[in-house]
Amino acid sequence: MTHLLLSGFTITGLIQQVVSGAGAGAVYASLALALVLVYRAMDVANFAQGEMAMFSTYIAYALVGGDFGLLGTKLGINGLHLGFANAFWVAFGLAVVASFVLGVVIERILIRPFEGAPLLTLVIVTLGLFSMVNGLAGLNWGYVFKTFCCPFPQSAVNVGGVSFNYTDLGIITVTLVVLAAMAVFFRYTKLGLAMRAASLYPESSRLVGVRTSWMLALGWGLSASVGAVAGIMVAPVVFLDPNMMQSVLLFAFAAAVLGGIESPIGAVVGALLIGILLAVVGTYIPGGENLRTPFALLVIVAVLLVRPAGLFGRPETHRV
Repeated sequence: MTHLLLSGFTITGLIQQVVSGAGAGAVYASLALALVLVYRAMDVANFAQGEMAMFSTYIAYALVGGDFGLLGTKLGINGLHLGFANAFWVAFGLAVVASFVLGVVIERILIRPFEGAPLLTLVIVTLGLFSMVNGLAGLNWGYVFKTFCCPFPQSAVNVGGVSFNYTDLGIITVTLVVLAAMAVFFRYTKLGLAMRAASLYPESSRLVGVRTSWMLALGWGLSASVGAVAGIMVAPVVFLDPNMMQSVLLFAFAAAVLGGIESPIGAVVGALLIGILLAVVGTYIPGGENLRTPFALLVIVAVLLVRPAGLFGRPETHRV
């Protein structure tokens, strides 16, 4: 049995899977961070986070390729003759900004009326948002696979027998830049500090004049923007379709739970660990490609049983 599980195992092969898994983990990190942002603000997981990221990816796709679905227009950025790579990054920026606006609008219209409602009510609202966004994307663009080309070179560099794919390196770089920007925003800007205060100490924040309701709306907008990065980065790796982010959302949930659902750093570390573990499971366990989803569910259950706060979370204590 041990020989079967370890068949084909080499140190170089293991390092290769770690590198590949880190690339996938970088995508999970963006979506896991988006989940953490909403959870810290509302104490509820946004089950529509993946679908919002998917819709943002379609916006970027439409801007690059001019396919606006039922609108029928062909006015894409490519019409400006910028070249695909430049058009991609312009569309990337515009889609991230549009995602922020949509996130704020969704919070103001759909979430705010239920502010302070029971947890189950908020869960049902996010599940309803999940179905609504998925249906809108399917109605406008159709439930068909579309190709979203990658801006990174489709080649790799070999170092010591380990292949470093430029796509993986590009995804990791983009994710690190986004995470660094988030860290600077929350640590060194007044708005970021106000959002942190409103999330951790809402009553005290209100007393000093912080508009906590708008901080929540901005948190939704920010989480939508970060989630959009995950969607746009994963789309060139897989085919673009309305259901493309559902498995990614599960892996991001596993990452957030593993690292700590209230810890941004934990979400990133958990995502990298999940990406590497899934790569190892898919390679060295027979039929492992079909075990990725059950493995992610197993991680969630195991962490909730052994350490509910996650690796970087603080266990809740109650004075008696």
